[in-house]
Amino acid sequence: MAYNHFILVCGGTACESSNAGGIYDSLVAEAKNAGVLDKVQIVKTGCFGFCEKGPIVKILPEDSFYIEVKPEDAKEIINEHIVKGREVTRLLYNKEKKSMETVEEIDFYQKQLRIVLRNCGIINPDDITEYIARDGYLALEKALFEMTPQQIVDEIRASGLRGRGGAGFPTAIKWESTMKTPGDQKFVVCNADEGDPGAYMDRSTIEGDPHSVLEAMTICGRTIGANQGFIYIRAEYPLAIERLKVAMAKAREAGLLGKDILGSGFDFDIEIRLGAGAFVCGEETALLRSIEGQRGMPTPKPPFPAQSGLWGKPTVINNVETWANIPVILTKGANWFNKIGTEDSKGTKVFALTGKVRNSGLVEVPMGTTLREIVFEIGGGIKDNKKFKGVQTGGPSGGIITEEGLDTPIDFKGLQSLGSMMGSGGMIVMDEDDCVVDVSKFYMEFCVDESCGKCSPCRIGTRQIHALLDKISKGKGEIDDLNKIEEIGFAMQKSSLCALGQSAPNPTLSTIKKFRDEYVAHITDKKCPAGKCRELMSYMINDNCIGCGACARKCPANCISGERKTMHVIDQAACLKCGECFTVCKFGAVDKV
Repeated sequence: MAYNHFILVCGGTACESSNAGGIYDSLVAEAKNAGVLDKVQIVKTGCFGFCEKGPIVKILPEDSFYIEVKPEDAKEIINEHIVKGREVTRLLYNKEKKSMETVEEIDFYQKQLRIVLRNCGIINPDDITEYIARDGYLALEKALFEMTPQQIVDEIRASGLRGRGGAGFPTAIKWESTMKTPGDQKFVVCNADEGDPGAYMDRSTIEGDPHSVLEAMTICGRTIGANQGFIYIRAEYPLAIERLKVAMAKAREAGLLGKDILGSGFDFDIEIRLGAGAFVCGEETALLRSIEGQRGMPTPKPPFPAQSGLWGKPTVINNVETWANIPVILTKGANWFNKIGTEDSKGTKVFALTGKVRNSGLVEVPMGTTLREIVFEIGGGIKDNKKFKGVQTGGPSGGIITEEGLDTPIDFKGLQSLGSMMGSGGMIVMDEDDCVVDVSKFYMEFCVDESCGKCSPCRIGTRQIHALLDKISKGKGEIDDLNKIEEIGFAMQKSSLCALGQSAPNPTLSTIKKFRDEYVAHITDKKCPAGKCRELMSYMINDNCIGCGACARKCPANCISGERKTMHVIDQAACLKCGECFTVCKFGAVDKV
């Protein structure tokens, strides 16, 4: 059927939570009412990436990019745009859009290069034919009929692909090591246990393009001689799980998964295993134990999974983003891929850009792009014109990067040189109102909760550092506490069993190094420069007070007194430091000190 228009509705989790499903249903209903349902194809896609402006609706061929759409906008979109051929200007990202402008010219997308996210926001993830139409399963066909296992490994090696789960281990070495390890049975595992605060790259990739992961895992199975794969994904990702299930069923129907794939004689199938949300199960050995039905706790390495992984058998384990690169490398060639990025890090990296930035969302950029480009060009700079303070990369395992590091090219080596790490790709922007002690305490509390407790450096160290940070945040710290934190942190880095414990001190050590004066202010001056630590704040009413009484009426402690039209006073002994007076005052009469 020939369509005049194609309407793409973002169906990622963020937009779904803002009623993208209702938008889709309303568009279908209005198209039916207007008698144009046979002239327009309405498709629910994966994430467009520009989460700040969702829900997003894109219309082709005009390339109209509608933002913050609501179900009630559907009637106008159908009647004006589809029936009359006039864009709904009020919904456009660029209200002065010229006819030749494309979505790629929107500032958020200008410096992006979508390889991993190539199909997200473009195809219906539940329709395998749309994936196939965009070269889907072409790489699998090539791997089955045109390449030997060694040739596949050599192509991946030539591409320079490194694991995108955090450590950046060369993918080809993992595959070749497993391929050459003898074993009567081997396994392929996808790590979709994405648990960093603020990170949602892997979840969105699966939601928008599940077949890219299935295809890559099948190629790996053919390469290493495995017939069984497992996708380990946390149960709180219901949309991603549902789309995986649909994709697997469609792939089996098409002969692309299961027995005798494409008549090649090669068998490979995949099972989904649900995790319960334990951050430590993102560590590969803990993840494998969890799949086996054991408690998710790390085991010492060596042996590595390539030699003894799932049920003691040789196993390849990669994360979602790594898998999503594989089909493109085989289809377009290693030479195409390794021309993107830096000498140390090839290809692109997907980041979840969140925090105090104007344009939050999923960002995929070539390795070597600077933080300044991501935060201030793609991200649009800091909200409310606040001053930039830093970027936390690598989540609870990374460190903060300050203004001095903004122009450093982002790759594995570059981030390490700044005292941080790539991690899975979380990128949280902080402004002048963020307190580094508070941020460090948050990450350490997270690590305390998520530590499996198997080794004492992590089990005890995380709790001790958190206790010291809590003490400092309440104005009870001593200068020597900073030395204690550093000593414990260095010991954890050297002696913890797995990467969780080894990296848990990183955010705290990073902030002590780069913002020591802020820690000292908490300890010696009993002040929080950012005004975040509650016990160190006070609220004072100044001469701007006109005696309106709004603050007194809002105060939950009834500690504000004063006659009408006279200056009010806060009883500091009774004040809860909740900040309601500061928030409600319209005259700037309350100071936070």
